[in-house]
Amino acid sequence: MASHAGRLLLLLALAAALAGRSAEGAWCVCRPDLPDATLQRTLDYACGSAADCKPIQRNAACFAPDTVKAHCSYAVNSYYQRSGQNPLACVFSSTAVISSTDPSTNGCKYPATPSAPDSPPPPMAQGPNGAQKDTSGGADVLPVAGTARRVVILACCSLLALYLMA
Repeated sequence: MASHAGRLLLLLALAAALAGRSAEGAWCVCRPDLPDATLQRTLDYACGSAADCKPIQRNAACFAPDTVKAHCSYAVNSYYQRSGQNPLACVFSSTAVISSTDPSTNGCKYPATPSAPDSPPPPMAQGPNGAQKDTSGGADVLPVAGTARRVVILACCSLLALYLMA
């Protein structure tokens, strides 16, 4: 019985490590395949919420390149980091994705670790237009990369734990 308990503890620790939040070195970036008008709405939403958009203002460190795509990525990444790298903080009605590639450019360093906002972040499942989205699995909130994998890992570990306890 002690052997089963040890295995179960090890299995649960492994599952927790694999299913946890993003590790250091995760960024949220806007999808480059979307039109500027769509990304501008996402940029406006992020800057109007918990994102720190001071670095993308004129004459600031991250103003260049002066494109909607670059400013959008900086803003959604700031929002994502200030939300503790919560995967739901990078949904933005499917206009942004989590990336393991550092989007930083000459003189502009994108934050890569969770940081505390000056004020509490808004609910995670809002879209760039500010309307509350259905979080019950509807089409407006799409899965974030890696979430499905984590669910499968947890399910497999749970089944294995049940098997070991039998």
